[in-house]
Amino acid sequence: MFGGEAVVEQGFSKLVHDVALLHALGVRLVLVHGSRPQIEKRLRDRNIKPRFHEGTRVTDRATMSCVEDAVGNIRGRIEGLLSMGLPNSPMAHARVRVASGNFVFARPWGVRGGVDYQLTGSVRRIDVEAIKARLDAADIVLLSPLGYSPTGEVFNLSSHEVAASAAAALQADKLIALVEGKGAVDKRGRLVPQLTPADAMELARGAKHLHQDTVKHLEAAARACREGVRRVHLVERRQDGAILQELFTREGRGTLVTSEQYEGLRSAKLDDIPALLELLGPLEEQGFLVRRTRETLEHEIDRFYVIERDKMVIGCAAIEAFEPEKMAELYCLAVHPSYREAGRGEQLVELLADVAHRRGIEKLFVLTTQTSHFFRERGFLPARPSELPEARKARYDKKRRSKVLIRALG
Repeated sequence: MFGGEAVVEQGFSKLVHDVALLHALGVRLVLVHGSRPQIEKRLRDRNIKPRFHEGTRVTDRATMSCVEDAVGNIRGRIEGLLSMGLPNSPMAHARVRVASGNFVFARPWGVRGGVDYQLTGSVRRIDVEAIKARLDAADIVLLSPLGYSPTGEVFNLSSHEVAASAAAALQADKLIALVEGKGAVDKRGRLVPQLTPADAMELARGAKHLHQDTVKHLEAAARACREGVRRVHLVERRQDGAILQELFTREGRGTLVTSEQYEGLRSAKLDDIPALLELLGPLEEQGFLVRRTRETLEHEIDRFYVIERDKMVIGCAAIEAFEPEKMAELYCLAVHPSYREAGRGEQLVELLADVAHRRGIEKLFVLTTQTSHFFRERGFLPARPSELPEARKARYDKKRRSKVLIRALG
């Protein structure tokens, strides 16, 4: 979904190019466009004063004429640009079919708070079968902020509502919203990378620092997720190539709204061993960790915990208990280089400290050659090899001369 602001700017052709590229890759696309600035211009040109109540446009007959004119103009521009295919590529001038029509059924808003909204409407139903038929035929489907009633009336709709309703009705894998302003940022202006639907609504409610378009997108995203859309991506529209980066890079360029657990801690499985080898290998080569073979990892896999981010293992640590002394060793702590600045190493330490404590362990220890400062900052105190459990003392490598640090649990 993108607003009418995108259509009037010079960079719109680049956005359409990205859409055509996704289509060429086999992505089934439904586009929803807005039309607010185009409607406002036509109202000014005709000396019609716009009327809003509680943030929603009141659409009389004269305003509806401007709405239909604006929507028709936008639809023609989008269809024309998509007809160019992929300029400056082997697919230049390849025909991209666009299907638009009466896919959205609407009902009137009616009278609310004593105000008659006239031809302003809300979504009644999405014609899912018709849209899927066009997608099956390899068309791009274009939805406008217009809805139609069984009595033949045309209603002016919110494009945000159309996008959320269509995504939910189609059970889309993703709803991508190109937002105006800086997107979903906190009060210090920092991008919020991930939100649950509840978090999105909370941010929208306290959103004096956000662009109003972003607020509407957050509300639509929360609704879409609650109604079955797995992921909603809010991306700042003016970032060139942002859609492709959001979809095809793990970190993306915007805010992900999802009910799924995108990142979490869990026990390791045998299927994680290739990822663990890749994660531990560079640290073993640099001398940070003792080398472990695949067979060793298979034998010790029940001791490992991992941080998984969007199905990628980005961190791990293991724990071995020495029951007679009520002590345990934390070892093989590793975090992928791209994810070391967000406290994930500390997350793993605290997770394993909690696991050990629940098992009745009273002291957690580490052996390290180069990261003693990291552990000392997290409550581990220097100790001597003689303070290790007997079974671990026997395996202490005197040539490696690892420093021993111990943390009391409780």
